[in-house]
Amino acid sequence: MSRRTRSRQEWEVRASTLAKKTTNPIRRIVENLQVEPNPDKELIALSIGDPTTFGNLNPPEQVLQAVRDSVELHTSRGYAPSKGHYEARAAVAKYSAHQGDISPDDVILASGCSHAIELVITVLAESGQNIIIPRPGFSIYQTLALGLGIIIKYYNLLPNKQWKVDLDDLESQIDDDTAAIVVINPSNPCGSVYDKEHLSEILDVASRNRVPIIADEIYEHFIFSGNKYTAISSISKDVPVLSCGGLTKRFLVPGWRMGWVIIHDRNDILGKEIRAGLMNLSMRIVGPSAIIQRALPAILEYTPQSFFDDVLFFIESQAKLAYDELRRAPGLRPIMPEGAMYMMIEIKISYFPEFSNECDFVERLVSEQSVFCLPGQCFDYPNYMRIVLTIPEDKMREACQRIIIFCKEHIVFSEKRKDIDKEVSMKTDVQVICDNDITRVV
Repeated sequence: MSRRTRSRQEWEVRASTLAKKTTNPIRRIVENLQVEPNPDKELIALSIGDPTTFGNLNPPEQVLQAVRDSVELHTSRGYAPSKGHYEARAAVAKYSAHQGDISPDDVILASGCSHAIELVITVLAESGQNIIIPRPGFSIYQTLALGLGIIIKYYNLLPNKQWKVDLDDLESQIDDDTAAIVVINPSNPCGSVYDKEHLSEILDVASRNRVPIIADEIYEHFIFSGNKYTAISSISKDVPVLSCGGLTKRFLVPGWRMGWVIIHDRNDILGKEIRAGLMNLSMRIVGPSAIIQRALPAILEYTPQSFFDDVLFFIESQAKLAYDELRRAPGLRPIMPEGAMYMMIEIKISYFPEFSNECDFVERLVSEQSVFCLPGQCFDYPNYMRIVLTIPEDKMREACQRIIIFCKEHIVFSEKRKDIDKEVSMKTDVQVICDNDITRVV
């Protein structure tokens, strides 16, 4: 009996296409930073949106006790249903009632909001199709989509209109291969909060073109005073919405990796196929941590409103502090956020002729002042940088003072300003320049 064999002369083990095409711009920059900070100054990282980094923001005792109690349960030690325990899904449905009528069967638990986003992208889009995301927008969509052959297209946000959607640009991006429109509200990285009227305008575009919406709402309720949060699903008449949320930001526990997808489909447009597809995809990791699932009902029910109010008050105060301080930095234009935990700052790069782009600016800011901000390249938005607002007040004040000093030391005011502006405007491929130079930042 003969046996067919293959002859291999040499070892040849290669990474898959998915592995080679998967990248996270933010992680790549932050985790591979090679620029040495100024040794005479403590590094202040305004880069990563992890509210636990500095230890000044912590979950309340009720949240911690819920997990302690869960650890003692024998039911928290075994496998859970891949879509999540019924009691946990029921708790999410109750907690999310502001989004519309929800049953536990509309909820699928995930390992953090990033995993929830992966589920909805993967269930809606095939290789060769596209999803449309905001610019500037969070980089996780590129990380999850490109390795699968799903194309990323962009619609522009308007910085001079509090980062509202350019509706004409959004509609112009839609084609026959568009699988979904992503709406991030409140926004990372912009901190914008869309009112009911603007959300209705976005829904009108989606309805006319018969495109479902992926609602990234991990910052829901993270709203500063004078603004109101509206879930886009709560006002949709016909557009299917897959909402992605979780504990990460509002409850200050990103490492617990508890997220969820909520299906909003009033007219049964998605049908059984999408629901079944989400179920199938949830089986790939057999659901999130059973310990956190068992704690979830108590977390969602017993966390006091005073905790949320205190956290929001602190972050809004930090936003006002940073905005007031950085308005005094020559060559910068901070844009006051309306929610979330970030601020976008325009760098008027022509005022800093020694820097070819914001990546050079950020790199030198690290090496001279030991302040690290995320360059706009991370969000496909050159000549801006993003800062986080969750750091302690004293560190925020110190960081802002250093940024002001840095700008004063490098800004150029002269009769040659017009020539500089003309030269910068001729750099038509800022993104390519930035991509080439970012290796010196990382």
